[in-house]
Amino acid sequence: MLTATLEGIGFWGNGLPDWDSACAWVLEGLRPENPPARPSPQLLAANERRRAPGTVAVALEAALAACKAADRAPASLPAVFTSTYGELSITDYMCATLAEDPRAISPTKFHNSVHNAAAGYWTIGAGAHVPATAISAGPHSFAQGLLEAMVQLHAGEDAVLLVAYDGTTVGPLAQVSPSEGLLGVALVLSRVGRAGQPTLTVNLHSERNDLTAPPNAHGPLSQRLAGNAMQPALPMLEAIALQYRRLWLPAGPDQWMEIGIDHE
Repeated sequence: MLTATLEGIGFWGNGLPDWDSACAWVLEGLRPENPPARPSPQLLAANERRRAPGTVAVALEAALAACKAADRAPASLPAVFTSTYGELSITDYMCATLAEDPRAISPTKFHNSVHNAAAGYWTIGAGAHVPATAISAGPHSFAQGLLEAMVQLHAGEDAVLLVAYDGTTVGPLAQVSPSEGLLGVALVLSRVGRAGQPTLTVNLHSERNDLTAPPNAHGPLSQRLAGNAMQPALPMLEAIALQYRRLWLPAGPDQWMEIGIDHE
């Protein structure tokens, strides 16, 4: 059993550009008027913001918001970045360019295609010299990212930043790896309890043995952003907003993650 205090939440999804608006949507069905079409992470210089792909922008926007909510310096937090696909729109560009005109490959596009691009932009923008991990576990990327962050806390870190994100896939890749829009979720987790902050408890099981828990894939956030590959992160946010005390997430083949939430 792994336990952590949830100190801060960051969020950015199409039409819901922060955690407050996500909560308003879950609790009251309200959306902000004229939300931005794309996040603009202030952690990056203006030229870097323009060049960064959408997945990097949404990851950094959510990460910085979580750090501010937790009152933590971004440079001080070891980070775990998890994404189902990374930036497949750039992968599509590179595959097409290699097939048609290999010498025309853009070095900037190439360095933005790697799976740890968001982690790299974050460490540069934050001036962080602490470890940053980038992982992918297919449809179980959020659950495995959460597990990695919790294990790092158990291994001795005082606090860890978890960032989960995905973007839009295009071209032939969209047929086999579908994802729509931008979605970023970030959590600051710590080992020290804080009054008024939720406590998460994580257990892994080979089967789901509690079928009385609330539905995990049909809440307001999950429905609105269902097309994004990081949708599996949303049931936990809905559980936090609605003050549910338990949920189950698929964490791998024949593996379930039981998450307990103490809201006091």
